[in-house]
Amino acid sequence: MVRRIAVVGSNMTDLVTSIIRMPAPGETLEAPAFSMGFGGKGANQAVAAARLGAKVMMVSKVGDDVFGQSTIDNLKSNGIDISHVGTVIGKSSGVAPIFVDASGENSIFIIKGANNDLKPADIDAAAEDLKQCDLILMQLEVPLETVYYTIDFADRHGIETILNPAPAAPDLDPTQVTKATFLVPNETELALLTGMPTGSDAEIEAAARYLIGKGIRRVIVTLGSRGARLITAESSTLIEPVKVKPKDTTGAGDAFIGSFARYYVESRELEASLKKAALYAADSITREGTQKSYATAEEFDRSVTQTR
Repeated sequence: MVRRIAVVGSNMTDLVTSIIRMPAPGETLEAPAFSMGFGGKGANQAVAAARLGAKVMMVSKVGDDVFGQSTIDNLKSNGIDISHVGTVIGKSSGVAPIFVDASGENSIFIIKGANNDLKPADIDAAAEDLKQCDLILMQLEVPLETVYYTIDFADRHGIETILNPAPAAPDLDPTQVTKATFLVPNETELALLTGMPTGSDAEIEAAARYLIGKGIRRVIVTLGSRGARLITAESSTLIEPVKVKPKDTTGAGDAFIGSFARYYVESRELEASLKKAALYAADSITREGTQKSYATAEEFDRSVTQTR
């Protein structure tokens, strides 16, 4: 039986510029290349899960502009249920200007646009379909009140949840998200959430345990090229990194979370699902772009076979 995943979250249009370096104030530089693509943390995670064979529905908002319709078309083309993707009249869609340097590292701005109009009422409108889901994914590119409301909704109906607290929000209240099954921050987000340093493995574990002390059950800290760490009240487990030569790291964290959701919802095997997610995220950074770098299940299986 194919398990069902819901993503309550954002969509963006990525405006990607390749750069040699960022210009100084008042300086104009020529950039080598520009491209457009589909992004947004919610949509990215939805697409990663869907391309790996999960049945995915999305609860989201787009603007009444050209980006909005193209976003809806893109979600449909990836097999995602868009029944609860609404259009906000008079609002722009979300956009994300992204700057990628020669090493593949990226700097990103986001303009949320219609994503700010995703409200608790939209969760109520989608309630009957959400109740049919096995897992709900959330991020912080939509209003916090909607995130809190969705976590409470899922808890009432026995649905597991993943909260990716990104982009980092200093006003996120950890006590409001203790009912989430998994909290998945990176090091920067973990530091902001806790007010604690995260410069070493010991500091990362201490910060995660601070959140566990607040009532959060499982913290998965993504560490980029150093893998990830799963921390619970009982244990701390390193998910080993997968070494590849990166071309573009944009969207790697979303690839990790979306693929983890797909594997976990099917098997409920936590560590095995995280290891597969680390492989999938590593594979994604060997190609340029965000969603277009995400492999299908068949492509991923071939890639894993070739690297063995």
